[in-house]
Amino acid sequence: MPLIKENARKYWVLAAMGTVLGIVVLDETVVGVALPTMTRDLGLSTVGSHWVVNAYLLVFAGLAAAAGRLGDIVGLKTLFIIGLAIFGLASLASGFAQSGAWLIAARAVQGVGAAIVFPASLAMITHAFPPEQRGMAMGVYGAVGTFFLALGPFAGGFLSEFLSWRWIFWINPPIVIAIGAVVVAVWRDPPRESAVRLDVPGLVTLVAGVGLVVFAIMQGPDWGWAHLAIWLVLAAGLVITLLFVVVELRAAHPLIDVTLFRNGAFSSFNLVIFLAQFSKLAVFIFIAAYLQDRLGFSAMVAGIILLAGTVPPMLTSLPTGIILDRVGGRALLLGGLLASFLSMLWLALAVTWDSFWPLLPAMIIWGGCVSILFVPSLRDVMDAVSPDKRGQAGGISMTAQLLGGTVGMTVCGTLFATTGAYWTIFLLTAVLFLIVLVVCWRTLPRFAKPQSAETS
Repeated sequence: MPLIKENARKYWVLAAMGTVLGIVVLDETVVGVALPTMTRDLGLSTVGSHWVVNAYLLVFAGLAAAAGRLGDIVGLKTLFIIGLAIFGLASLASGFAQSGAWLIAARAVQGVGAAIVFPASLAMITHAFPPEQRGMAMGVYGAVGTFFLALGPFAGGFLSEFLSWRWIFWINPPIVIAIGAVVVAVWRDPPRESAVRLDVPGLVTLVAGVGLVVFAIMQGPDWGWAHLAIWLVLAAGLVITLLFVVVELRAAHPLIDVTLFRNGAFSSFNLVIFLAQFSKLAVFIFIAAYLQDRLGFSAMVAGIILLAGTVPPMLTSLPTGIILDRVGGRALLLGGLLASFLSMLWLALAVTWDSFWPLLPAMIIWGGCVSILFVPSLRDVMDAVSPDKRGQAGGISMTAQLLGGTVGMTVCGTLFATTGAYWTIFLLTAVLFLIVLVVCWRTLPRFAKPQSAETS
C-alpha cells in the first residue's frame, strides 16, 4: 500500500502543476474578451486598457528567469506556495478593482505570482518523474495548458455576459487553494544548494534589462516606432542586459548560469520555444483579423474557424510525449519544424485567395505541430542541465516563450502596418522556421534518446 501511494505521488504533482499552467495561461487570454466591459465600467483609456493585459505580461517576462533561480536556492515548495499566495491574492484584488490604476497594479502583482509558479512547476514535474516518463508528463502538462488557453476567450465572454467580468479573477483563489493543499500534502523538495547568497546585482540587472526591453517592444505600437523614447528605452534595456551577462560571468554564485547557453542544444531548445510562441501570435491574431477584415466573418465565426488551429495541440500533446520517451526529441523537433515551415508557406499562399477553405489544412498541420515543438523542447531543456539548475532552466524557457509572444506581436504588427499584406507575416514566419530548422539540425544531439544531466 505505501508503494502505491508513493507511485501516485508524482501524478498528484502532475495534476497540480498542469492546473497551475492552466490558470497562468488562462489569465493571459481570458481578459481579452472581457476587456471592453472592464473599460466601460472603470473608465479606462485605450492605453489603460492595453496595460490591463501588458502589466501582467511585462512583470511575468521580467521576473520569470530570476524566480526560476530562486527555486533552486530557497526550495521549490516554499517558493511555489509563496507564488501561489501572491497570485491568488492579486486575483482577488483584481476582482475588487474600483479604478483602472487599481486593476493594472493588481494585474502586475498577478504577474509576480505567475513568474514564480510557472518555472517552479516545470522543475517540479522534472524532479517528480524519472527520465523515461518525462515526455509523457510534459505531454499531459502541455495538453492541460492548451485546453485552458483555448478555454480563455469562451470563459471570459461567458462570465462577463452572465455574471460579471470580476468573476474571471475570482475563480482563481479557490483553484489556488486546492493546488496549494495538494503541494503541501505530496511534494518533497530535492536536495539543493546550501548557504548560497542571493546574487543581488544579477537580480537587479536581469529584471531591469529584460523589463525595459519588453516594455519598449510592448509600447512601440502605441507610441510609434519613430518615437525617440522607445529607442532610448530599448537601448538601455539591451545595455543593462549585456551588463547582466558580465556580472554573471564574474559572480561566484550567479543568479543565472549564462554558460548554459554554450550548450548548443540548450540554446536551440529555447530558440524553438521562442519561435513556437511567435508563430502562435502570428496565427491566432492575424488569421483572426484576416477572417474578419478581409473575408467579412463575424468574431464568433472567426473563432470557430480558428478551432482548426486550437484543437490539434490538445489532441497531439500526450501522444507526442509518449513518442518522445521512446525515440527522443531530435527527430520530433526536426519533423515539427519542417512541417511548421511548410504550413506557414501554405498560409502565405492561401491568404491571397480570399477564401477560408485553403487555410484549414495549413492550420490543422500547424496546430498539430505546436505540441511537437513545445513538449520535446520543455522536457529536454530541463534534462540538459543538472538537477540543481532546473529552476533557472524553467525560468529561462518561460522568458523565451514570453519574449516570443511579445516580439511576435510587435514584429508581425509592424510588418502588417507597413505592407498591409497578410502573406508577408506568414512568409516571414516560414523563413524563421527554416532558419531554426537548420540550427537544430546542426546542434541537437543525434542519439535516439536524450541523455539526462541528472546525477545518481
